[in-house]
Amino acid sequence: MSRFYNRRTNGLTPYVPGEQPKDQKYIKLNTNESPYPPSEAVLEAMRDAVNEDLRLYPDPDCLALKSTLAEAYDVSIENIFVGNGSDEILAFAFQAFFEAERAVRFPELTYSFYPVYAQLYGLTYELISLSETFEIPVERFFNSKGGVIIPNPNAPTSVALALAEVERIVQRNADVVVIIDEAYVDFGAESAVALVGKYPNLLVIQTFSKARALAGLRVGYAIGAPELIAGLEKVKNSFNSYTLDRIALAGAVASIKDFEYNRTIQNKIVSTRERAAKAFGDMGFRVTAAKANFIFVSPPGGNAKQLFDGLRARGILVRYFTKTPEWLRISIGTDEEMDQLVRATQSLLVEGSSGHD
Repeated sequence: MSRFYNRRTNGLTPYVPGEQPKDQKYIKLNTNESPYPPSEAVLEAMRDAVNEDLRLYPDPDCLALKSTLAEAYDVSIENIFVGNGSDEILAFAFQAFFEAERAVRFPELTYSFYPVYAQLYGLTYELISLSETFEIPVERFFNSKGGVIIPNPNAPTSVALALAEVERIVQRNADVVVIIDEAYVDFGAESAVALVGKYPNLLVIQTFSKARALAGLRVGYAIGAPELIAGLEKVKNSFNSYTLDRIALAGAVASIKDFEYNRTIQNKIVSTRERAAKAFGDMGFRVTAAKANFIFVSPPGGNAKQLFDGLRARGILVRYFTKTPEWLRISIGTDEEMDQLVRATQSLLVEGSSGHD
């Protein structure tokens, strides 16, 4: 605690991002980044944006990017909000739509930034337990008094809800905002963007970080009814009108236009994910029905921490959470990286069965 902090700052428990090591070169399968680079068209657009215009502020309305997104999703510009990564948009949404005295509802096992935002903004929240197979119990999200936020697919489980189930949640919360966080939707789930025109309480948030291989660019966007978008704009313009720089805007526009490249790398990641899930299943692991760019696995015997440490010692990083001590979240890398992971895991299982430390 610090005597210079206010009470809220002293009480914060911040989000802990995945390890970004600098001591040696690792196979990084711990932060759900793309194993493939952005397209050359994106890189060229950003290089072209590095010019004398950097002395000028970027467009605070981001109209070029909004127009490109609106055309891609067949919606109006008034349905689009863009921001500095989906995390910033989530932060704005928590400020814009949720009240301290009415609890916002989200899964107990989910993206760990949600309780951080709630704590930061002095909000109450209600945690909903998942089933034994990590399914979201749809009915328990009905009739929330404060709002709902659900990632689809969920993290860290990689399990997705069908669009019909998402729609049931939206329908049964007509008087509050329902946020569907679709950071991983392009790897096998159904997007709720198709429902935005029917439901004024639905906000869908996506990111360029995963399926478009632009985690380092920090661009995200939301699609929703004009009333919700206006609320996000109101919060943003009370905080920082220039959240996206000229280079990020240029790269994001080029990425949306390069649909075929994005689809190609998404398909490669899905194919590798299925190979990896089968390999871990063949080794006796429990594996969830993955629909994201990561898998969620539990080793025979359940000692995930021992496997996590063993892989790290061999130069392979995966993600371990104390809330799920029998499970590891493993980002999908290239086929070669995943093959190295499988070989290292097989070796560690043999050592463990023979009694080696």
